[in-house]
This record gives sequence, structure tokens and C-alpha cells, in this order.
Amino acid sequence: MNKIIFLDRDGVINFEPGAYTYRVNDFKIVDGLFDALLILKKKGYQFIVITNQGGISKGIYTHNDVKLIHTHMSELFKQATVDLLDIYYCPHHVVIEKCICRKPDSLLLEKAIARYHVDTTTSYFIGDSRRDTLAAEKVGLTAIQINTNSSITYYLNQIN
Repeated sequence: MNKIIFLDRDGVINFEPGAYTYRVNDFKIVDGLFDALLILKKKGYQFIVITNQGGISKGIYTHNDVKLIHTHMSELFKQATVDLLDIYYCPHHVVIEKCICRKPDSLLLEKAIARYHVDTTTSYFIGDSRRDTLAAEKVGLTAIQINTNSSITYYLNQIN
């Protein structure tokens, strides 16, 4: 079984400006992210991103825009020597359609847990909204809700 830190994207990994982040030029890593992840990596954790990307459903941006950002993000992780196991995203928006993959529902987490043989008793979800913590709780993960755009370094003492 694997120990995983699930990470929300906008506001946890990258700076959330208050609007959708869908251009590579607008994607800025939150200060201290990689320092914190390297500490967690030394503790034996691996990392998976779970993110809502409802702007696709709204027609603001496309799947390709998200893929370009995720390719860029993956490269930044690689440069920081932090392995990113996978990225899961939900393209739906509750105003337009219903789904069970959009947080606070838990389908994306369930898929990742099954695929990567995740030990939910030793794994965590770090997010910046109540919908992140609700999704985590549905699958038995310990949830840590951080302040949007704050370094997760301040929350490391909550992770064994």
C-alpha cells in the first residue's frame, strides 16, 4: 500500500488569482511548495493532484489548455525532483451538468486510490476549500484545509 499526499491544484500548488488559471504564463507556484513536498517525499509520501476544472464546461477554456498547464506543472515538479504520480481533473461544472467526479464528490479520489493501491489510513488530502475536505472525508482520507495561496510548509506538523 502507498502513502499519498493528494493535492488540490489552484490555491495549493499554484497561486489562485480569483479567476480561472488556464494559461501557462499565469501559472505561478505557491511559495515554499517544493520545499514542503521534498520534506514529505523524505517521509515516504508520493503525490497525486485532484482538481476541478469547471471552466471547460463553461467554455472558458479547453481540455487542451488544461493539458498544457499540467504538462508545464509536471515539468516544474520534475525540476524540483518531486515525482508526481498522476493528475486527475473534473471538467464539469455543477451549474451546467451533474457528475460524481467533481469535488466534493469523490470519484476521482476513488479511481486514484484503486489504481495506486493507496493506504487511506496513512494518506492525506491538502486542499483550500471545504469541497476538498468533504471529498477526502468520503473516502477515509485525513483532510487538511489550508488558506488559499499559503505555503503548505505551515501545515507539515499535521502530517506524520
